[in-house]
Amino acid sequence: MHAESYRLRLGRCSEAGRPYLLTTATYRREPLLGDIYLGRLLVTELRAADAEGWVTSLAWVVMPDHLHWLVELRDRSLDSLMRRIKSNSSRHINQHLERRGRVWQPGFHDRAIRREEDLQSVARYIVGNPLRARLVEHIGAYSLWDACWL
Repeated sequence: MHAESYRLRLGRCSEAGRPYLLTTATYRREPLLGDIYLGRLLVTELRAADAEGWVTSLAWVVMPDHLHWLVELRDRSLDSLMRRIKSNSSRHINQHLERRGRVWQPGFHDRAIRREEDLQSVARYIVGNPLRARLVEHIGAYSLWDACWL
């Protein structure tokens, strides 16, 4: 276990009904998810977690080397949610690439959103990532994002 991933878990709690901003990065920040097909494999996992009642997805963006995901947590822990997303997406991505190995860095960052009025500003931050990274000139030109307010 990496010391950094251990520190990320210190003080972490998972509260059903609480919104969280989750962020995780690809292993060595490799821009795997810049491949639209690989990015869509991750999106399929995000949507499955939502459809199966693990979370309610409020907003997400898949960047070439990381994921930002705003969720309302249901009756699962943050650790089990992220373990599921990373494990399933790793398996599918590696199968497509006909390889073995890590897709994700260990651990993830989470931030509980405390006030309802902060949700849309956090969602705007998430959705604006491709613009700030200069991947596109307008958000409509980037396909790997969604928000429930649209």
